[in-house]
Amino acid sequence: MSTLWPDHLFLVGCGNMAGQMLVRWLACGLDPARVTVLRPSGRAVAEGVRVISEYPATLPPGTTILLGMKPYQLADVAESLAPISDGEARLVSILAGTRLADLRQHFPAVRDIVRAMPNLPVGIGGGVTALCADERTAVEGYAAVEALMSPLGLVERIADEGQFNEVTALSGCGPAFLFRFIDAFARAGEAIGLSAEQAARMAMATVWGSANMAKQAADSPGVLADRVASPGGMTREGLNVLDADGRLLKLMTDTLTAARDRGEEMARGG
Repeated sequence: MSTLWPDHLFLVGCGNMAGQMLVRWLACGLDPARVTVLRPSGRAVAEGVRVISEYPATLPPGTTILLGMKPYQLADVAESLAPISDGEARLVSILAGTRLADLRQHFPAVRDIVRAMPNLPVGIGGGVTALCADERTAVEGYAAVEALMSPLGLVERIADEGQFNEVTALSGCGPAFLFRFIDAFARAGEAIGLSAEQAARMAMATVWGSANMAKQAADSPGVLADRVASPGGMTREGLNVLDADGRLLKLMTDTLTAARDRGEEMARGG
């Protein structure tokens, strides 16, 4: 899918996630002169990108708005932003736990509203971005947002917004879970006798190489794992520990369930 840059991109907030998205877009050819960032601090974000600390009186025609602030700030942001957001503006929200119905309530004049959930590797083009829109969003509007997200990595449309918390738990929260695994993998190498520095380097390279191999392979990761393990060998003995009573699957299921449930609590205002 080819990238479709908006005529103008207006970012409300430019924290960790929105900042990573912007870094990637600029690296892929987005003209910084097309970008405005609203942040109370007024701190610069990238060369050529205009930063403002107050809402403008109007938005340029063809503006795509990216909501990248904290979810609890939605009402305050909408109070100032909704009056200058007409039916020609396009709204993309990366606010966790904020439903399309809530966005519609706060921005009644906007036709195209898309809910997005990216993860941090979007900054290097290796992320996952889930998208969801309702029936009011035009087909071409949804496609334009999908094209905008394409330089960030894998883009997945989610038909049922009710699954968005599951998607967020898997791909949105997933990098943190994998970072924790890499850390534990390295520390385990240290625990069995390797130096901390060497174990960290080898764990990182092993995860990177294995992930790339799995991505390119025709077989599933589960099949690949069994293919590596010779009967009675070292790998099989280690897999027996991970597989005993489904402990690894149970641990990961419990982890994703906890994240998903928290997302549902946030959607209810908890």
